[in-house]
Amino acid sequence: MKIIFSSNISWSIYNFRLALLKSLQNDGHNIYTVASRDKYSKLLENEGFTYKEIILNNNSTNPIKDFKIIRDYYKLYKEIDPDIICHNAIKPNIYGTIAAGFLGIPVVNNISGLGTLFIKKSISTKIAKLLYKISQIKASKVFFQNSDDLNLFIKNKLIDAEKCKVIPGSGVDTFKFSPPEQTIKNDTFHFLFVGRLLYDKGILEYINAINILKKSYPNVTFEVLGPLYENNTTSVKKETLDFWVSEDIINYLGETDNVQCFMEKTDCIVLPSYREGLSKVLIEASSMGLPIVTTNVAGCKDVVIDEETGFLCNAKDSKDLALKMEKMILLSSTERETMGRKARQRAIDCFDQKIIINIYKKTIDSIFIY
Repeated sequence: MKIIFSSNISWSIYNFRLALLKSLQNDGHNIYTVASRDKYSKLLENEGFTYKEIILNNNSTNPIKDFKIIRDYYKLYKEIDPDIICHNAIKPNIYGTIAAGFLGIPVVNNISGLGTLFIKKSISTKIAKLLYKISQIKASKVFFQNSDDLNLFIKNKLIDAEKCKVIPGSGVDTFKFSPPEQTIKNDTFHFLFVGRLLYDKGILEYINAINILKKSYPNVTFEVLGPLYENNTTSVKKETLDFWVSEDIINYLGETDNVQCFMEKTDCIVLPSYREGLSKVLIEASSMGLPIVTTNVAGCKDVVIDEETGFLCNAKDSKDLALKMEKMILLSSTERETMGRKARQRAIDCFDQKIIINIYKKTIDSIFIY
């Protein structure tokens, strides 16, 4: 079977879908990847997948200007002539599905989060909702990563609930992301924020909470790991990041493809995001046996059980975030270790990538049975 996986950038396919693609490839399927070109495009080719470029302006939120993408998808899909297409991210989910519909190709979509477009109410939001409603009629199956997103689509009559299923994110390799055999003891307590440096990820609330906590806990270390995303409208600017570092508010660790090495050295993961699909960072941290402080919002609360595997705080509330981070500091090491063990077990039971792989395979098979 010839299967296409399409996302907005190659990084997304490589980091979130590699295990699934390799499993399908091992079953004898011919895998094509379609996304904007970046350094991960070559890595996908090195894995034995065929890579095809499509040019997407991932920072544009004007759907009217993006209509030409439908033409580009149509030409590409007609050339490849796949048996089925799996989409992820807003533009592939919408424009790729419309193009596939014209060609009569079955589609499985993954709505992995609603993004900035849905967080900020605007005319673009209204247009995007309309486009989702039109496009998803053509999808054979649509996966959501949390029930809040699914219910929002159903409430707004954007989708037929019968074709939808909530799945536990993109999954985590619980073998790769496992607690170190020997726990690394820090001289001071370490918090770590992991994610793209976007204001929607709650980075400013994290900075404000740090400023509150430093007065009482000057020896606690606060770290940030993740890339600047300066073309995004909600991105932190480099001069702002440099200021935070120069004022000794945070230690900036840069970006990495080996996040588990940094997680091994921290005591608690912090993600004060405004909304997620299902946070990859949080399920990785859980699998590493780390306690978490995150927001009580869709895609975060689905990972963390409050008071059991971490603490939930109010979104966009630096004071409440600081209170929950302080609560984590004041726990005994034994209490934090207990939280981490429960988080690890939850990751194994609920978020292991084998669950996702099985769901995709059964879905693909079912489409061709009927």
